[in-house]
Amino acid sequence: MAERATRPAPLTGLTVVEISAFVAAPLGGMTLAQLGAEVIRIDPIGGNIDHSRWPVTQEGNSIYWASLNKDKKSITLDLKSEEGQAIASEIIASAGTLITNLPARGWLSYENLSRRRPDLVMLRLTGNHDGSPAVDYTVNASSGFPAVTGSDGTPVNHALPAWDVAAGLYIATGVLAAELERRCSGQGQEIKIALSDVMLATVGNLGYIAEIQTNGKSRGPLGNALYGAYGQSFATEDGREVMVVAISNRQWRSLGDATGLSEKLAMIGPMLDVDLTTEGGRFEARDAIDAVLRPWFARRTAEEATKLLADAGVLQGVFRTFEQLVNEDARCTTDNPLFTEIDQPGVGRVLAPRSPLAFQDTVLSNARPAPHLGENTDDVLASVLGKSAGDIDRLRSRGVLSS
Repeated sequence: MAERATRPAPLTGLTVVEISAFVAAPLGGMTLAQLGAEVIRIDPIGGNIDHSRWPVTQEGNSIYWASLNKDKKSITLDLKSEEGQAIASEIIASAGTLITNLPARGWLSYENLSRRRPDLVMLRLTGNHDGSPAVDYTVNASSGFPAVTGSDGTPVNHALPAWDVAAGLYIATGVLAAELERRCSGQGQEIKIALSDVMLATVGNLGYIAEIQTNGKSRGPLGNALYGAYGQSFATEDGREVMVVAISNRQWRSLGDATGLSEKLAMIGPMLDVDLTTEGGRFEARDAIDAVLRPWFARRTAEEATKLLADAGVLQGVFRTFEQLVNEDARCTTDNPLFTEIDQPGVGRVLAPRSPLAFQDTVLSNARPAPHLGENTDDVLASVLGKSAGDIDRLRSRGVLSS
Protein backbone atom coordinates (compact mmCIF):
# COMPACT_ATOMS: atom_id res chain seq x y z
CA MET A 1 0.00 0.00 0.00
CA ALA A 2 1.34 3.41 -0.92
CA GLU A 3 2.28 5.61 2.01
CA ARG A 4 -0.15 8.46 2.63
CA ALA A 5 1.15 11.89 1.72
CA THR A 6 1.17 14.41 4.54
CA ARG A 7 -0.25 17.87 4.10
CA PRO A 8 0.68 21.18 5.72
CA ALA A 9 -1.16 22.26 8.84
CA PRO A 10 -4.74 23.15 7.83
CA LEU A 11 -4.54 26.89 8.58
CA THR A 12 -1.21 27.47 6.88
CA GLY A 13 -1.41 30.81 5.04
CA LEU A 14 -3.97 32.38 7.39
CA THR A 15 -2.70 35.40 9.34
CA VAL A 16 -4.54 36.62 12.43
CA VAL A 17 -3.84 39.63 14.63
CA GLU A 18 -4.75 39.35 18.29
CA ILE A 19 -5.15 42.34 20.63
CA SER A 20 -6.37 40.90 23.88
CA ALA A 21 -5.88 39.94 27.51
CA PHE A 22 -6.80 37.21 29.99
CA VAL A 23 -8.05 33.78 28.83
CA ALA A 24 -10.73 33.54 26.14
CA ALA A 25 -9.29 35.65 23.32
CA PRO A 26 -5.67 34.46 23.84
CA LEU A 27 -6.91 30.86 23.87
CA GLY A 28 -8.82 31.48 20.63
CA GLY A 29 -5.70 32.89 19.02
CA MET A 30 -3.51 30.07 20.27
CA THR A 31 -6.01 27.48 19.01
CA LEU A 32 -5.67 28.95 15.51
CA ALA A 33 -1.88 29.18 15.81
CA GLN A 34 -1.60 25.53 16.78
CA LEU A 35 -3.51 24.65 13.61
CA GLY A 36 -0.98 26.48 11.47
CA ALA A 37 -2.14 30.10 11.37
CA GLU A 38 0.36 32.90 11.83
CA VAL A 39 -0.92 34.74 14.89
CA ILE A 40 0.58 38.14 15.72
CA ARG A 41 -0.26 39.34 19.21
CA ILE A 42 -0.02 43.11 19.65
CA ASP A 43 0.42 44.44 23.18
CA PRO A 44 1.08 47.89 24.62
CA ILE A 45 4.67 48.58 25.62
CA GLY A 46 5.28 46.84 28.93
CA GLY A 47 2.53 44.29 28.29
CA ASN A 48 -1.21 44.16 28.70
CA ILE A 49 -2.98 43.64 32.02
CA ASP A 50 -2.41 39.86 31.87
CA HIS A 51 1.34 39.94 31.24
CA SER A 52 2.24 39.29 34.89
CA ARG A 53 -0.79 37.24 35.85
CA TRP A 54 -0.35 34.33 38.27
CA PRO A 55 0.91 31.64 38.38
CA VAL A 56 4.40 33.11 38.18
CA THR A 57 7.91 31.77 38.59
CA GLN A 58 10.06 32.69 41.60
CA GLU A 59 11.49 35.46 39.43
CA GLY A 60 7.98 36.82 38.78
CA ASN A 61 7.62 35.66 35.15
CA SER A 62 4.07 34.71 34.24
CA ILE A 63 3.67 30.99 33.58
CA TYR A 64 0.07 31.80 32.67
CA TRP A 65 1.04 34.25 29.92
CA ALA A 66 3.64 31.91 28.46
CA SER A 67 1.19 29.00 28.44
CA LEU A 68 -1.58 30.87 26.57
CA ASN A 69 0.67 32.47 23.96
CA LYS A 70 2.57 29.49 22.54
CA ASP A 71 3.12 29.46 18.78
CA LYS A 72 2.43 33.20 18.42
CA LYS A 73 4.49 36.21 17.43
CA SER A 74 4.64 39.12 19.86
CA ILE A 75 5.03 42.80 19.09
CA THR A 76 4.64 45.83 21.33
CA LEU A 77 3.62 49.35 20.35
CA ASP A 78 2.64 52.54 22.10
CA LEU A 79 -1.05 51.96 21.50
CA LYS A 80 -1.97 55.26 23.17
CA SER A 81 -0.22 57.22 20.44
CA GLU A 82 -1.74 57.92 17.04
CA GLU A 83 1.40 56.61 15.36
CA GLY A 84 1.28 53.34 17.31
CA GLN A 85 -2.40 52.92 16.52
CA ALA A 86 -1.73 53.60 12.84
CA ILE A 87 0.99 50.93 12.72
CA ALA A 88 -1.29 48.43 14.45
CA SER A 89 -4.05 49.29 11.97
CA GLU A 90 -1.68 48.66 9.05
CA ILE A 91 -0.72 45.27 10.44
CA ILE A 92 -4.40 44.37 10.92
CA ALA A 93 -5.18 45.45 7.36
CA SER A 94 -2.34 43.33 6.01
CA ALA A 95 -3.46 40.27 7.97
CA GLY A 96 -7.17 40.72 7.24
CA THR A 97 -8.33 39.04 10.45
CA LEU A 98 -8.50 40.39 14.01
CA ILE A 99 -9.43 38.92 17.39
CA THR A 100 -9.91 41.33 20.28
CA ASN A 101 -11.69 41.78 23.58
CA LEU A 102 -10.99 45.52 23.79
CA PRO A 103 -13.79 48.11 23.52
CA ALA A 104 -15.30 48.79 20.09
CA ARG A 105 -14.47 52.45 19.85
CA GLY A 106 -12.01 54.82 18.25
CA TRP A 107 -9.21 53.40 16.17
CA LEU A 108 -10.14 49.79 17.08
CA SER A 109 -13.73 50.01 15.82
CA TYR A 110 -14.74 47.83 12.89
CA GLU A 111 -15.90 50.92 11.02
CA ASN A 112 -12.46 52.48 11.26
CA LEU A 113 -10.40 49.36 10.54
CA SER A 114 -12.54 48.24 7.60
CA ARG A 115 -11.73 51.48 5.79
CA ARG A 116 -8.23 50.11 5.33
CA ARG A 117 -9.40 46.56 4.65
CA PRO A 118 -13.01 46.36 3.38
CA ASP A 119 -13.09 42.56 3.64
CA LEU A 120 -11.81 42.56 7.23
CA VAL A 121 -12.91 39.70 9.45
CA MET A 122 -13.01 40.92 13.03
CA LEU A 123 -14.21 38.98 16.07
CA ARG A 124 -14.87 40.93 19.26
CA LEU A 125 -15.50 39.36 22.67
CA THR A 126 -17.54 41.28 25.25
CA GLY A 127 -18.69 40.42 28.76
CA ASN A 128 -22.44 40.74 28.13
CA HIS A 129 -24.40 41.11 24.90
CA ASP A 130 -25.05 44.79 25.64
CA GLY A 131 -21.31 45.45 25.84
CA SER A 132 -21.13 45.76 29.62
CA PRO A 133 -18.19 44.06 31.33
CA ALA A 134 -18.11 40.59 32.87
CA VAL A 135 -15.49 37.96 33.60
CA ASP A 136 -15.70 34.19 33.88
CA TYR A 137 -16.21 34.08 37.63
CA THR A 138 -19.00 36.69 37.64
CA VAL A 139 -20.68 34.95 34.71
CA ASN A 140 -20.38 31.58 36.39
CA ALA A 141 -21.93 32.90 39.58
CA SER A 142 -25.15 33.50 37.65
CA SER A 143 -25.09 30.24 35.71
CA GLY A 144 -26.75 27.99 38.28
CA PHE A 145 -23.81 25.60 38.38
CA PRO A 146 -22.32 26.90 41.66
CA ALA A 147 -25.64 26.14 43.36
CA VAL A 148 -25.46 22.46 42.37
CA THR A 149 -21.72 22.09 43.02
CA GLY A 150 -20.56 20.75 46.37
CA SER A 151 -22.82 19.07 48.91
CA ASP A 152 -24.12 21.54 51.52
CA GLY A 153 -25.95 24.10 49.40
CA THR A 154 -23.22 26.76 49.66
CA PRO A 155 -22.47 28.07 46.13
CA VAL A 156 -19.09 26.88 44.88
CA ASN A 157 -17.49 28.98 42.13
CA HIS A 158 -15.18 26.29 40.81
CA ALA A 159 -11.63 27.14 39.76
CA LEU A 160 -11.98 26.05 36.13
CA PRO A 161 -12.68 29.12 33.92
CA ALA A 162 -15.13 27.06 31.89
CA TRP A 163 -16.80 29.95 30.07
CA ASP A 164 -13.46 31.47 29.07
CA VAL A 165 -12.36 28.11 27.68
CA ALA A 166 -15.62 27.56 25.82
CA ALA A 167 -15.54 31.14 24.52
CA GLY A 168 -11.97 30.67 23.28
CA LEU A 169 -13.03 27.68 21.22
CA TYR A 170 -16.11 29.55 19.94
CA ILE A 171 -13.77 32.39 18.94
CA ALA A 172 -11.66 30.05 16.83
CA THR A 173 -14.81 28.54 15.31
CA GLY A 174 -16.26 31.97 14.54
CA VAL A 175 -13.08 33.16 12.83
CA LEU A 176 -12.96 30.04 10.67
CA ALA A 177 -16.64 30.36 9.74
CA ALA A 178 -16.16 33.99 8.69
CA GLU A 179 -12.98 33.11 6.80
CA LEU A 180 -14.85 30.42 4.87
CA GLU A 181 -17.64 32.90 4.10
CA ARG A 182 -15.10 35.48 2.92
CA ARG A 183 -13.47 32.96 0.60
CA CYS A 184 -16.90 32.24 -0.91
CA SER A 185 -18.31 35.77 -1.07
CA GLY A 186 -15.26 38.02 -0.89
CA GLN A 187 -16.86 39.92 1.98
CA GLY A 188 -15.63 40.42 5.52
CA GLN A 189 -17.69 41.05 8.62
CA GLU A 190 -17.60 41.77 12.33
CA ILE A 191 -18.51 38.89 14.61
CA LYS A 192 -19.52 39.52 18.21
CA ILE A 193 -19.61 37.04 21.05
CA ALA A 194 -20.50 37.70 24.69
CA LEU A 195 -19.04 35.63 27.49
CA SER A 196 -22.38 35.48 29.26
CA ASP A 197 -24.04 34.26 26.04
CA VAL A 198 -21.55 31.40 25.92
CA MET A 199 -22.72 30.47 29.42
CA LEU A 200 -26.41 30.87 28.58
CA ALA A 201 -26.10 28.86 25.37
CA THR A 202 -24.38 26.05 27.25
CA VAL A 203 -26.93 26.02 30.07
CA GLY A 204 -29.68 25.90 27.46
CA ASN A 205 -28.01 23.29 25.29
CA LEU A 206 -27.56 20.99 28.29
CA GLY A 207 -31.27 21.18 29.09
CA TYR A 208 -31.09 23.14 32.35
CA ILE A 209 -33.32 25.99 31.16
CA ALA A 210 -35.95 23.66 29.74
CA GLU A 211 -35.80 21.59 32.94
CA ILE A 212 -36.88 24.58 35.00
CA GLN A 213 -39.59 25.57 32.55
CA THR A 214 -40.89 22.00 32.37
CA ASN A 215 -40.48 20.73 35.94
CA GLY A 216 -40.63 24.05 37.75
CA LYS A 217 -37.78 23.49 40.18
CA SER A 218 -34.02 23.25 40.35
CA ARG A 219 -31.99 20.24 41.39
CA GLY A 220 -29.88 20.52 44.51
CA PRO A 221 -26.20 19.81 45.13
CA LEU A 222 -25.21 16.15 44.97
CA GLY A 223 -21.56 16.15 45.98
CA ASN A 224 -19.80 13.76 43.62
CA ALA A 225 -22.94 11.80 42.75
CA LEU A 226 -24.00 11.82 39.09
CA TYR A 227 -27.41 13.32 38.44
CA GLY A 228 -29.86 10.94 36.78
CA ALA A 229 -27.46 7.98 36.66
CA TYR A 230 -25.02 6.21 38.94
CA GLY A 231 -21.72 7.82 39.80
CA GLN A 232 -19.92 8.33 43.09
CA SER A 233 -16.53 8.86 44.70
CA PHE A 234 -15.09 6.43 47.20
CA ALA A 235 -12.30 6.70 49.78
CA THR A 236 -9.60 4.03 49.48
CA GLU A 237 -7.33 2.43 52.04
CA ASP A 238 -4.43 4.75 51.21
CA GLY A 239 -6.44 7.94 51.68
CA ARG A 240 -7.18 8.60 48.01
CA GLU A 241 -10.54 9.07 46.32
CA VAL A 242 -11.72 7.15 43.25
CA MET A 243 -14.56 8.28 40.99
CA VAL A 244 -16.73 5.54 39.52
CA VAL A 245 -19.40 5.94 36.85
CA ALA A 246 -21.80 3.26 35.60
CA ILE A 247 -24.19 4.65 33.01
CA SER A 248 -25.04 1.72 30.75
CA ASN A 249 -26.37 -1.64 31.92
CA ARG A 250 -23.13 -3.25 30.78
CA GLN A 251 -21.13 -0.84 32.94
CA TRP A 252 -23.47 -1.54 35.87
CA ARG A 253 -22.95 -5.29 35.51
CA SER A 254 -19.21 -4.76 35.19
CA LEU A 255 -19.17 -2.83 38.47
CA GLY A 256 -20.78 -5.77 40.22
CA ASP A 257 -18.38 -8.23 38.59
CA ALA A 258 -15.28 -6.17 39.48
CA THR A 259 -16.25 -5.84 43.14
CA GLY A 260 -17.81 -9.30 43.54
CA LEU A 261 -20.91 -7.59 44.90
CA SER A 262 -23.40 -8.35 42.12
CA GLU A 263 -25.73 -10.35 44.36
CA LYS A 264 -25.79 -7.76 47.15
CA LEU A 265 -26.35 -4.94 44.66
CA ALA A 266 -29.21 -6.88 43.03
CA MET A 267 -31.00 -7.08 46.40
CA ILE A 268 -31.33 -3.30 46.54
CA GLY A 269 -33.90 -3.09 43.73
CA PRO A 270 -36.63 -5.20 45.36
CA MET A 271 -35.96 -3.67 48.80
CA LEU A 272 -36.42 -0.11 47.54
CA ASP A 273 -38.89 -0.99 44.78
CA VAL A 274 -36.70 0.52 42.05
CA ASP A 275 -35.59 -0.87 38.71
CA LEU A 276 -31.79 -1.06 38.74
CA THR A 277 -31.71 -1.77 34.99
CA THR A 278 -32.52 1.91 34.43
CA GLU A 279 -30.36 4.99 35.02
CA GLY A 280 -33.16 6.62 36.99
CA GLY A 281 -33.54 3.58 39.22
CA ARG A 282 -29.86 3.51 40.02
CA PHE A 283 -29.94 7.23 40.76
CA GLU A 284 -32.85 6.82 43.18
CA ALA A 285 -31.04 3.98 44.94
CA ARG A 286 -27.66 5.71 45.02
CA ASP A 287 -27.37 5.93 48.81
CA ALA A 288 -27.95 2.20 49.25
CA ILE A 289 -25.56 1.38 46.39
CA ASP A 290 -22.93 3.64 47.95
CA ALA A 291 -23.28 1.86 51.29
CA VAL A 292 -22.68 -1.55 49.68
CA LEU A 293 -19.64 -0.40 47.70
CA ARG A 294 -17.80 1.76 50.25
CA PRO A 295 -16.30 -1.09 52.33
CA TRP A 296 -14.88 -2.69 49.17
CA PHE A 297 -12.95 0.48 48.34
CA ALA A 298 -11.90 1.05 51.95
CA ARG A 299 -10.05 -2.30 51.93
CA ARG A 300 -8.03 -1.51 48.80
CA THR A 301 -5.53 1.09 47.65
CA ALA A 302 -6.51 3.39 44.83
CA GLU A 303 -4.10 1.56 42.52
CA GLU A 304 -5.57 -1.84 43.40
CA ALA A 305 -9.16 -0.67 43.07
CA THR A 306 -8.71 1.13 39.75
CA LYS A 307 -6.87 -1.84 38.21
CA LEU A 308 -9.66 -4.25 39.13
CA LEU A 309 -12.28 -1.81 37.86
CA ALA A 310 -10.42 -1.04 34.64
CA ASP A 311 -9.85 -4.73 33.90
CA ALA A 312 -13.61 -5.26 34.19
CA GLY A 313 -14.42 -2.30 31.93
CA VAL A 314 -15.70 0.05 34.63
CA LEU A 315 -15.32 3.80 34.06
CA GLN A 316 -13.13 5.13 36.86
CA GLY A 317 -10.56 7.77 37.70
CA VAL A 318 -8.45 8.74 40.68
CA PHE A 319 -8.87 12.24 42.08
CA ARG A 320 -5.57 14.07 41.76
CA THR A 321 -4.09 17.39 42.64
CA PHE A 322 -2.23 19.22 39.86
CA GLU A 323 0.99 17.96 41.43
CA GLN A 324 -0.25 14.38 41.40
CA LEU A 325 -1.41 14.74 37.81
CA VAL A 326 2.07 15.81 36.70
CA ASN A 327 3.88 13.23 38.83
CA GLU A 328 1.59 10.21 38.47
CA ASP A 329 -0.48 10.27 35.30
CA ALA A 330 1.20 8.63 32.30
CA ARG A 331 -1.07 10.62 30.01
CA CYS A 332 0.69 13.78 31.21
CA THR A 333 4.09 12.81 29.78
CA THR A 334 5.82 12.76 26.41
CA ASP A 335 4.55 9.18 26.03
CA ASN A 336 1.39 11.00 24.96
CA PRO A 337 1.93 12.58 21.49
CA LEU A 338 0.06 15.64 22.77
CA PHE A 339 3.09 16.77 24.75
CA THR A 340 6.51 18.14 23.89
CA GLU A 341 9.20 19.31 26.28
CA ILE A 342 10.08 22.90 25.42
CA ASP A 343 12.50 25.46 26.79
CA GLN A 344 10.22 28.36 27.62
CA PRO A 345 12.14 31.62 28.05
CA GLY A 346 11.66 33.03 31.53
CA VAL A 347 10.06 29.83 32.79
CA GLY A 348 12.34 26.87 32.07
CA ARG A 349 11.94 23.40 30.60
CA VAL A 350 8.30 22.38 30.72
CA LEU A 351 5.80 20.01 29.19
CA ALA A 352 3.66 21.83 26.64
CA PRO A 353 0.61 20.54 24.73
CA ARG A 354 0.02 21.07 21.03
CA SER A 355 -3.50 21.02 19.61
CA PRO A 356 -5.39 17.94 20.84
CA LEU A 357 -6.79 17.45 17.32
CA ALA A 358 -5.19 14.55 15.47
CA PHE A 359 -5.59 14.67 11.68
CA GLN A 360 -5.11 11.57 9.56
CA ASP A 361 -3.01 13.12 6.82
CA THR A 362 -2.04 16.50 8.23
CA VAL A 363 1.03 17.03 10.37
CA LEU A 364 0.62 19.52 13.19
CA SER A 365 3.80 20.91 14.67
CA ASN A 366 4.83 20.15 18.22
CA ALA A 367 4.27 22.89 20.76
CA ARG A 368 6.51 25.91 20.30
CA PRO A 369 7.44 28.31 23.11
CA ALA A 370 5.66 31.59 23.58
CA PRO A 371 7.79 34.55 22.55
CA HIS A 372 9.01 36.97 25.16
CA LEU A 373 7.02 40.19 25.11
CA GLY A 374 7.77 42.20 21.96
CA GLU A 375 10.26 39.64 20.63
CA ASN A 376 9.05 39.86 17.03
CA THR A 377 8.42 43.60 16.79
CA ASP A 378 11.26 44.45 14.42
CA ASP A 379 10.73 41.36 12.25
CA VAL A 380 6.99 41.99 11.83
CA LEU A 381 7.45 45.67 11.03
CA ALA A 382 10.06 44.74 8.42
CA SER A 383 8.33 41.73 6.85
CA VAL A 384 4.71 42.89 7.02
CA LEU A 385 5.01 46.66 6.61
CA GLY A 386 8.35 46.87 4.81
CA LYS A 387 9.92 49.12 7.44
CA SER A 388 13.67 49.60 7.10
CA ALA A 389 16.11 49.39 9.99
CA GLY A 390 16.30 53.18 9.90
CA ASP A 391 12.50 53.46 10.06
CA ILE A 392 12.42 51.15 13.06
CA ASP A 393 15.18 53.08 14.83
CA ARG A 394 13.27 56.34 14.32
CA LEU A 395 10.06 54.78 15.70
CA ARG A 396 11.99 53.57 18.70
CA SER A 397 13.56 56.98 19.29
CA ARG A 398 10.07 58.53 19.35
CA GLY A 399 8.85 56.01 21.92
CA VAL A 400 6.44 54.24 19.54
CA LEU A 401 8.45 51.03 20.08
CA SER A 402 10.00 49.85 23.31
CA SER A 403 13.64 50.75 23.73
